Amino acid sequence: MSLQTLFEAPHITLSYDHLNEWLLADWHGNQDLASVQQGGQEMLRLMKLQRCHKVLNDNTRVTSMWSDAAEWAGKDWFPAMTAAGLQYFAWVYSPNLYSRLSTDLTLQFTAGSPVVATFDDVDTAKGWLKQM
Repeated sequence: MSLQTLFEAPHITLSYDHLNEWLLADWHGNQDLASVQQGGQEMLRLMKLQRCHKVLNDNTRVTSMWSDAAEWAGKDWFPAMTAAGLQYFAWVYSPNLYSRLSTDLTLQFTAGSPVVATFDDVDTAKGWLKQM
């Protein structure tokens, strides 16, 4: 199996895909500022540890709005991830409308690199990330 679980919490599971050389973030359940910050900090730590440049960020199982974290994620977290080497970020939307709006709000606060693309399904996101 090429997927190795590196971190688990009630709101996120972080794995490293050795075959594709990317970090997989599987967010689940209700999210808020605290859970997004904790998950984001773990993603940053593990991305540095694995020395990877790509993230597959899966929000398929997110069930709530988390817009209170959007500004932090866009203005603080994405620049820190970029400084750590992030180049490509494939973001899979949640089917939850309010979570989708939170994602879009985050991207409004995100300037410059990395290259972030949003998707409605994991397979399309994986295909894009493989081409990058």
